[in-house]
Amino acid sequence: MEWRDEGIILGTRRHGETSAILEVMTRAHGRHLGLVRGGRSRKQQPVLQPGNRVDLLWRARLDEHLGIFQAEAIEMNAARLMDSAVAVYGLQTMAAHLRLLPERDAHGGLYEALAVMISHLGDADAAGELVARFELLILDELGFGLDLSQCAATGSRQDLAYVSPKSGRAVSRAAGAAWHDKMLALPAFLQRGTGVRADAALQ
Repeated sequence: MEWRDEGIILGTRRHGETSAILEVMTRAHGRHLGLVRGGRSRKQQPVLQPGNRVDLLWRARLDEHLGIFQAEAIEMNAARLMDSAVAVYGLQTMAAHLRLLPERDAHGGLYEALAVMISHLGDADAAGELVARFELLILDELGFGLDLSQCAATGSRQDLAYVSPKSGRAVSRAAGAAWHDKMLALPAFLQRGTGVRADAALQ
């Protein structure tokens, strides 16, 4: 078995004296793990850092085996991300969310979203909003997507203030007033067409 794909590194862990287990989010093969021989060498360590985008060649005798990765750098993002505590935490959070998905299931949209977000995580003012939007994408992929487009009770698209924890749908301020203590607050920045940024919504 063999395939070549592009991936973003989520993490690594030691394996033996010189090798490493590499975890990546790939464009066509989902979240995937593989062994990198010599992955702890001085040459390989800078490449095998979380956030880097790499060209991958995966080989295994059988599809269900862990397999062997060969990784070559395409975009070295790790040094830039490590300059910001917000970026490091954001990347770790998104990697943890991706681990909720079944391994080796393709999620091309999530890969593209992750690539875009990595390029903007250094902006501390935008990082929180980006991670929240990524979490909504994860929920969609898991089959628990939220419907925030209109009020579940009235159909109105105006003054949406809550999310029903039972239905996962938006509720307007008027319709949800009687149950506001049981509802989840809907941040204004998650409502389409508002043009509100996350920091403004929290003021």
